[in-house]
Amino acid sequence: MADETTGESRLEKFKSYLTTRKGMTMVAEILLCLVILICFAASHYGGYLVLAICELVFAVVFLVVFALRLDQQFKVVSWVWSDFLRALVGAVLFLITSLISVIGGGDRARIAGGVILFSYDSYLGCLSIKSSKAAATGERIAR
Repeated sequence: MADETTGESRLEKFKSYLTTRKGMTMVAEILLCLVILICFAASHYGGYLVLAICELVFAVVFLVVFALRLDQQFKVVSWVWSDFLRALVGAVLFLITSLISVIGGGDRARIAGGVILFSYDSYLGCLSIKSSKAAATGERIAR
């Protein structure tokens, strides 16, 4: 169960990733998706549950991939770009859903916090992409 190169177990990898800024952001996204899921389950607009469920599943999958460092083993997929697109699409879809919920009236399930969090995650992905490009060319990026 331990990694042969570093002797680090999967649980230790997972715990160490959760202490990073990106790890905490992804955990916050997962918790926010759970809150949104509960809100939509309790509302009259149950059709929006699919969005929260899909974003929850995608966030958990990417958390596991990054926490267990599977992104370093499967180099076929550009994980940084995939995570950036996941967060960007999540922010846009939650923005559209929150606007429909707020404008549509009814019980007004408001999920604007999801837009802010997923937008922040998109920003972190953008910084990560810039830093990886700068490392390839030898430049420095100010954060």
